[in-house]
Amino acid sequence: MSIWSEAWSVVPAVLSADPWEMKSAFYSDGMWIFGIVVTVVGGYLAHLLFKAVPFIERHLERGVSVIAYLMIAMIVFWGVIDRFVFSHQWSGSTTVPPFLFMIMAWFGCSYNVKLRTHLSFSEFRNKMSTTGQMSALTLDMVLWLGFCLLAITTSLRFSAYSADNFQMVDGVDDVMKWWFYITVPAAFVLMSGRVIGNWLEDLGNYRSGDVIIKQAVIGGDV
Repeated sequence: MSIWSEAWSVVPAVLSADPWEMKSAFYSDGMWIFGIVVTVVGGYLAHLLFKAVPFIERHLERGVSVIAYLMIAMIVFWGVIDRFVFSHQWSGSTTVPPFLFMIMAWFGCSYNVKLRTHLSFSEFRNKMSTTGQMSALTLDMVLWLGFCLLAITTSLRFSAYSADNFQMVDGVDDVMKWWFYITVPAAFVLMSGRVIGNWLEDLGNYRSGDVIIKQAVIGGDV
């Protein structure tokens, strides 16, 4: 089977919603082609969603991160009271919070890509010509999309593997691990949307002659 046939076989596997079929299709080489489509097309659709709905653009990732953080805090807070006051401990109090932290971290990472508070080397790049700056930002986009591609492809594979093996969160009888794992590719699709949106903004500034590289502000919108 060619890599293109393997890539196309991923589509009916996803539509079937069968974990075994998805696992078999996801672990083929064609999955990388499918991952590229999800990363680029999904990211562009996410970018269009952000432009069409400003409320989502401003609050989606932050809202998910804050909710996950509050859930972690409540579980840990109650776990302390339950253990030292009632001499009892919920078995999931030490296993669920790490999954929630994973959600908080990746959605928070997506939002910080929007804010450009990652490593940007702006002090060095400000000394470059506008063409050099745009070239560097384009390289950033390619590297970020490559990072998103790796995360989306591998996390989809692991999610399908976990669902096919009916993996439960340790200490909890009715919570599947793949429910948490599937949020990882979702977060990285949003991240690719942020990357594409940033690059399109930079391209517009480059063509109009405006300042391309601006100072990022940690904890605030730029």
